[in-house]
Amino acid sequence: MAEVQIQEGSVSTSGQSLFYREAVPAQSSSSPGPPVLLLHGIRFSSQNWLDLGTLHKLAAAGHRAVAIDLPGLGRSSAAVAPCPLGEPAPASFLQEVLTSLNMAPAVIISPSLSGMYSLPLVLNSPERVAAYIPIAPICTDKFSALDYGRAQVPALIVYGDGDEQLGEISLRNLKNLPNHQVFCMKGAGHACYLDDPNTWHNGLLEFLSNLK
Repeated sequence: MAEVQIQEGSVSTSGQSLFYREAVPAQSSSSPGPPVLLLHGIRFSSQNWLDLGTLHKLAAAGHRAVAIDLPGLGRSSAAVAPCPLGEPAPASFLQEVLTSLNMAPAVIISPSLSGMYSLPLVLNSPERVAAYIPIAPICTDKFSALDYGRAQVPALIVYGDGDEQLGEISLRNLKNLPNHQVFCMKGAGHACYLDDPNTWHNGLLEFLSNLK
């Protein structure tokens, strides 16, 4: 596995600063994959993707990987969310992040709480999204089947079969994405990637390797 460097920085969106961690392969690949933006759930931060090894795995596979701390969480605790918890955020919020980081179009990995940020982007600005990897996100019920049907982005719908609430609700709604695959992690709960990191990384990298 190629040596991977972790860098830290901040990005501005909606006039506020968000902390991020970035993984960059030590040697640039001749055919790099699309950049990957990693979001997180309410009890988590970019630190989890670092500790889990996901940032390293993505960079070693040739992807620029950036994990941000969402407003009010992690090292972005001073930032204020652009909308109430559980309501869809303006699509412009993540649009600014991607533009500032020069990442569009990017793969978006979005667990749980972060659905309030990722879904408006995917459904309103699909041209900025290379692929979507939702992991039992919230807010899937805030959009119609017609909204989903207009987003032609490749999607890998991830959930643990032990997540009987958000996992099943989000799966039912996200299946309206016309270009989707389903990745059910057996024996895993809501934060399925933490329950079984090896299966998560294998499924993630296989999906990314098959992107056109």
